[in-house]
Amino acid sequence: MASPALDVEAVSAFLRAAELSSFTRAAEALGSTQSLVSTRIKRLETTLGKPLLQRHPRLVRLTPEGERFLPAAREFLSAHGRALAALETQPEGIAIGLSEQAVGPDVPALLARLTAHDPSLVVNLRIEPSSLLEAAFEAGELDAVVVRRIGAGKTGEVLREDVFGWFASPALAAQPDATLPMISLVSECRLRRHAIEALAGCGRPWREAFIGGGMAAVVAAVSGGLGVAPLAARIAPRDAVDVGAAWGLPPLGRSQVVLRSQVASARGRGFVRELAAAFRG
Repeated sequence: MASPALDVEAVSAFLRAAELSSFTRAAEALGSTQSLVSTRIKRLETTLGKPLLQRHPRLVRLTPEGERFLPAAREFLSAHGRALAALETQPEGIAIGLSEQAVGPDVPALLARLTAHDPSLVVNLRIEPSSLLEAAFEAGELDAVVVRRIGAGKTGEVLREDVFGWFASPALAAQPDATLPMISLVSECRLRRHAIEALAGCGRPWREAFIGGGMAAVVAAVSGGLGVAPLAARIAPRDAVDVGAAWGLPPLGRSQVVLRSQVASARGRGFVRELAAAFRG
């Protein structure tokens, strides 16, 4: 008996829905509709004779069969991309800028997942503070940027809003009246300036405890109890707690994660669609 043939579009729909935990965001990444994504995944499940995804009102989860199929689906689409790229005469490049204050410490994993969908697209990545990325975008040096924006800004597509907090290790002793030991990403970070201005406004003294230079270092410093970091709750270390209220620290409000793009090619726009879907929600 012949093995069933896998449909590339159906496998792609499954993979996006599995990675993004949402039919809506999968449809956005694919430039399709939610109903078509759902139909393709149902067709794939019928072909395989196995349920791959559990449908919940606001979330999609993998079934045990889906967990087993996921690595094979990634390799299937990667091989398909390499086969198409074999006939390309000239690779296409795209210059992307990402702010670690928007992405968190998982930039390599995110880019690896996105580029796996189109292996022949050469991604030139810059990881810098949002202010530098916006300047580079304005100068035409970058095709697209994802930045964290505090307050008003220039044009761009808002992908999500995040709440800021003051995050520290639960093991760090409460110091509601002492000089605040502050952990920062980089000295020119907008969030660092925002936090310093908030502390000055309430007369709270602070000192430099750690400047990381990267989110992985910031996460390690927070988890190690070196001090308190102003961070978006979404990218704070999982073992950290928001000590703002307990320590009498000023609220930091909210910010937006914004996409700015001037990509012209169809392949480039497809990459940016997937990038936006990964951040949204």
